[in-house]
Amino acid sequence: MIDPDDPQPEDGPRRPSSDTLSERDFARLAAIIERHAGIRMPPSKRTMVEGRLRRRLRALGLPDMHAYCRHVLDEGGLDGEMVDLIDAVTTNKTDFFREIEHFRYLMGTAIPALSRLSHRPGQDRPLKIWSAACSTGAEPYTVAMLLLDRAGTGTPLRHEIIGTDICTEALAAAKSGVYPLDMAKMVPAPFASRYLMRSRDDGNPTVRLVPRVRQSVRFGHLNVMDPVYPMPTDMDVVFFRNILIYFDKKTQQRVLEKLCGHLRPGGYLFVGHSETIANMDLPLKQVGSAIFVRS
Repeated sequence: MIDPDDPQPEDGPRRPSSDTLSERDFARLAAIIERHAGIRMPPSKRTMVEGRLRRRLRALGLPDMHAYCRHVLDEGGLDGEMVDLIDAVTTNKTDFFREIEHFRYLMGTAIPALSRLSHRPGQDRPLKIWSAACSTGAEPYTVAMLLLDRAGTGTPLRHEIIGTDICTEALAAAKSGVYPLDMAKMVPAPFASRYLMRSRDDGNPTVRLVPRVRQSVRFGHLNVMDPVYPMPTDMDVVFFRNILIYFDKKTQQRVLEKLCGHLRPGGYLFVGHSETIANMDLPLKQVGSAIFVRS
C-alpha cells in the first residue's frame, strides 16, 4: 500500500523512509522469521509486516520503523523481542467447525475405528487428539463440543484434547474461551444453546464456552520448528490444517515427519483442503480429502 502523501505513482519504487522497512531490513527480518517459525515472508509481504509491527513501535516507545530495526537487528534486542515479533506476524484466522467435512469424518469414521482399536485387550486408554496449530482455540474446542455431544447420546468416550501454537497471544485468547459473537455463526444451533454463553454487553457482543468445554482442552506453547516436541508419541488424531502453505517443501517434509512420529499406527492426520503432501516420503495413506492414516 502506498502512503497517500507520497507523490510517486503506485507502480513505482517506494521512497526510502524511516517509517517503512527498507529492503535490507525486511530481508533480515524475513530470514529470522523463517528460521525461527518456518514462515516464508516473500517481498510481497513487506507492507503487511510493516502494518503488523507498528503496534510494537508503540509498545516499545520507538519513533519509527528504522529505530525498531536498529533495536532488534543491530543492538541486541532480538532475544527480548522474538516472541512479540512472531506474535505480530502470525496469521491467526480460525473458525468453529471450519472445513466441516473433516469433523463429519472424524465423528462418523475415525472415532468409531479408533474406539475399536483403543479397546482391544490391554489397550484401554483415552482418545488423544492434538490440534498442532490451534491458533485461538476454535479447532480443539469444536472437537470438544462434538465429543461432549457424543457422550450425551449415551456413548461417552474418555478423551484428552491438546491445543498448541507458536503465538502466545493466540494461546491466551484460547485459554479464555471468549470469542466475538460473529465467530459463533458457524456453530450449529443445538451446540450453541448447550455450549455457548452470550455476554450481556450489547456494545461488545461476545460468547464464552461453558466450563465443561473449556476444561476439556489443555493448551501449551509449541513451535513446530523445534527439533523435539514435548508431546505423547501415541496421539490418535493430529490436526495440522492450513499451516503447510506457509512452509517450503523441505520444511513441510521435516515437520510432517516429526508429527508422524507422534501419531500412533492407525491414527489420523488432517491437513488443510488446499494443502497437499503428494510425493513426500511419509508413513501415511490417504483415506479422504486431506485426511491420512498412519501406517
